[in-house]
Amino acid sequence: MPVAVIRIGLDPVLFHLGPLSVHWYGLAYVAGIVAGLQAAFPFAARLGINRDTAYQIFWPVLIGSLVGGRLYYVVQSDAGRYLRHPADILATWEGGMAFYGAVFLGAATAFVVCLIKRISFPVVLDVAAVFIPVAQTFGRVGNLINGDILGYPSTLPWATQYTNPNNTFVPSHTIAYDPAAAYELLFSALLFVVVWKLRDRFRVPGTPFTLWLVLYSAGQFFLFFLRANSVVWLGLKQAQLTAIVVVALAVPVWFAWRNWYRRADGNRTSPAVAGGTQSGASA
Repeated sequence: MPVAVIRIGLDPVLFHLGPLSVHWYGLAYVAGIVAGLQAAFPFAARLGINRDTAYQIFWPVLIGSLVGGRLYYVVQSDAGRYLRHPADILATWEGGMAFYGAVFLGAATAFVVCLIKRISFPVVLDVAAVFIPVAQTFGRVGNLINGDILGYPSTLPWATQYTNPNNTFVPSHTIAYDPAAAYELLFSALLFVVVWKLRDRFRVPGTPFTLWLVLYSAGQFFLFFLRANSVVWLGLKQAQLTAIVVVALAVPVWFAWRNWYRRADGNRTSPAVAGGTQSGASA
């Protein structure tokens, strides 16, 4: 074991309130949601979605995302164990959220809400493209403390060893691992910077979200080579295969949407209602 490793001795449980345990993981999720909303609300207002309407969209989408993320994790991991112990499906405090599941069901929920409220679905997706990487950046802090996203055993100077005996997520407390959660954290922060810088550059609503989705998927494809997940097929892991499918679908769908949007007749008075344009934007 090299001397120059990063040792994390934090208990995954921050404190107890009687029978209730408050986990770092849950706290990181809450902090991520709050920070993500602070970044997304001003952008939503500029697109014609006021704060009340944004909250009316946000709450059902949040529930859909949490349910989708957990169920997708259960399905792609040891589904048999969860069928034998169904109560464990709800044990999100133990870690285990598959982000693509959150995106899929969250987007489906947003689509239904937008239909009901007659709000532009692509515009709502663009607001989500600002919210998501901020929330993810904070959420990865919880993963980093938990040790539930690990790379392979490593001798790198920044390898991470989890020394707290109460941490049941890590396979060994005497081995240092490549800090895959830290790589994910840095990548999420970088994605936010990219999306934030380019959010006003596009004329076609839905483009910032597509940009985020494609870049996120590309990042997942490469980052998962560093994560100690099980190989599924052709040397690739589940998230890598999902990333390939997502990009293969997202790019042609965006081109089809862009072509339709450019051919659409009439002026759009409000981007939130009909996906209007912004002056000086392109693409």
